[in-house]
Amino acid sequence: MRTSSNPAFRKLPTGSAAHGPYGAPPVGFNQSQGGHPGYGTPQAPPGEANRPMTVDDVVVKTGLSLGVALVTGVLAAIWAQGQAEAGASGPIIGAIIGGAIVGLILALVIIFRSKPSAPLTLAYSAAEGVALGAVSGVATMLYPGVALQALAGTAGVFIAMLVVYKTGAVKVTPKLTKWIIGAMGGVVALMLINLLLSFVIPGGLGIRSGGPISIIFSLVVIGIAAFSLLLDFDMTDKMIRAGMPQKWAWYAAFGLMTTLVWLYLEILRLLTYFQSD
Repeated sequence: MRTSSNPAFRKLPTGSAAHGPYGAPPVGFNQSQGGHPGYGTPQAPPGEANRPMTVDDVVVKTGLSLGVALVTGVLAAIWAQGQAEAGASGPIIGAIIGGAIVGLILALVIIFRSKPSAPLTLAYSAAEGVALGAVSGVATMLYPGVALQALAGTAGVFIAMLVVYKTGAVKVTPKLTKWIIGAMGGVVALMLINLLLSFVIPGGLGIRSGGPISIIFSLVVIGIAAFSLLLDFDMTDKMIRAGMPQKWAWYAAFGLMTTLVWLYLEILRLLTYFQSD
């Protein structure tokens, strides 16, 4: 499988291990083979647990993961607003940092295990939901409606990039993959440099200060995250075509979740820049 910008998809099994025992692989995101899209003509599976994954499996698992993140996010946002109204910023900061750290640890465990896990994927979604919900709750108090706008923007970008992928308007090539990985490495390096400089220079490089440079930087990051979705779709499509067991749909859902979390947070940040002017 081709390398992805998403760390979750870089440690997938390759070769014969990636192919199920069913012969012809099922159809992926952007093809059909008669009947219902997402299904091929595998041999009779010995059991539900080992049948090849399909598009429906990925949709269901990703939907469950998003649902968990949404529920914990809404609850965290309501709680954070109550804490903010009471002037208690400490618990909010603790929830944001704690949720982010737990999410990072779970993400690393999933990535380095290189195995699908429904409990870990859902736990990751819950932890990220808490962190993003707390951030969204505070942002909504300062800028009413901004969290819903960010959520709608994230959904819009996701749907748009899925259409772009399905129609083949942008082909996922090795050159595009290398460009996205390089661009992602560049923005991460800038973020780290900005963080370090902010300890000695107010505002650091100015890429997170809310000015024009910050807006441009956020737009660039959103663009990279959007194109990263193309790579996620492509890798998921290859997993389906390889006939990997249906349990690997949880791994695909985790990979998509990591990009969506990043995309939502950056869109939320960009919207606060506009509303603070």
